[in-house]
Amino acid sequence: MSSPRDRDPDDAGDPAGDAGRDGPDWQEPAHLGRPDGPDGPDGPGTDPADRSDGSTAWQPPGWDLPAVEPDRPRTAPPEPAQPAPEPPPGPAPEPPSWHAPAAEQRQDDVPPPVPEQPPARRGLFGGMRRPRRPSEFQEVFRREDDPVGVQAWGLSHGWVPSDGSAPEDAPLADLVRSAPVRPSKDHRPGNVIRGRGMGLDLVAFDVVYASGRMVVPQWAVTAAPVLGDVPAFRLSPARLWKHGTGGLVQIPSGDPEFDTRWVLLTAADGPQVRRLVEDPVVRQLLLGTDDGDELWSAAGFVAAVRPDGHRPQLVEHHARLLAVVVGALATAG
Repeated sequence: MSSPRDRDPDDAGDPAGDAGRDGPDWQEPAHLGRPDGPDGPDGPGTDPADRSDGSTAWQPPGWDLPAVEPDRPRTAPPEPAQPAPEPPPGPAPEPPSWHAPAAEQRQDDVPPPVPEQPPARRGLFGGMRRPRRPSEFQEVFRREDDPVGVQAWGLSHGWVPSDGSAPEDAPLADLVRSAPVRPSKDHRPGNVIRGRGMGLDLVAFDVVYASGRMVVPQWAVTAAPVLGDVPAFRLSPARLWKHGTGGLVQIPSGDPEFDTRWVLLTAADGPQVRRLVEDPVVRQLLLGTDDGDELWSAAGFVAAVRPDGHRPQLVEHHARLLAVVVGALATAG
């Protein structure tokens, strides 16, 4: 049986025939296999690179591929971390013996004390009702009629407090009835304090009325007792409405600015009452006010009245007015 390799020696393409191939000087090319067989001793299909002689003359550069599994050591998967063993219980550490001085200790980290909240009130149907916040109008025109505050101020200045029912308070009822503010029969003096101010003996009190269980102050009065006869007069701002002025006459001052803002009314004209509006100190002091006070004389007093309850600043303001007015009346006498 012949194969394609067994060619006839008479072929035109191979003049030498088998004689030339089997000669002593002929060898099979290295890339075709070993010379002792057509496909090498390892049988057909064997890769020349896997031969035992290790010849790689036929391979181009870079032909070999790296091994499927590189020759490096395998790494074991990491083991799960084990919790650190707890240390055995021992004695508690002692606090440091040195502490910072109290003046140097920081107070920023100390939270401020939380003020106690008032208990919430319940509404008509049992629900919680929020406390009402005062309006802007109430904040601006908030009343300052704390009698305890006025009496505490008086005690700190050596004044003597009273509730208006003491024997020395009896003349104050007549002074209230003669006031130019039209008090009713239910009004009475209350929250009385007596002392000295601006060189005068003064008594300050509220004209109060009872409203249920509360005593409400409506006007603040400061009065100075005077010696001798003082004609009845009213010195009032021109912008205020006046009542009970029948039989009284107006005394002009001769100062247009003063007469525009203030009015002096008296039962009889005379040098003593004219001195009130002719005195430049009296006019200057009254023009520097807000035209909110009225002055009058009755029951042996010269007094000043203003709406609302008393307060320390108002007592001092009335004391300045009375000192000037009483001084002008004394000079005229």
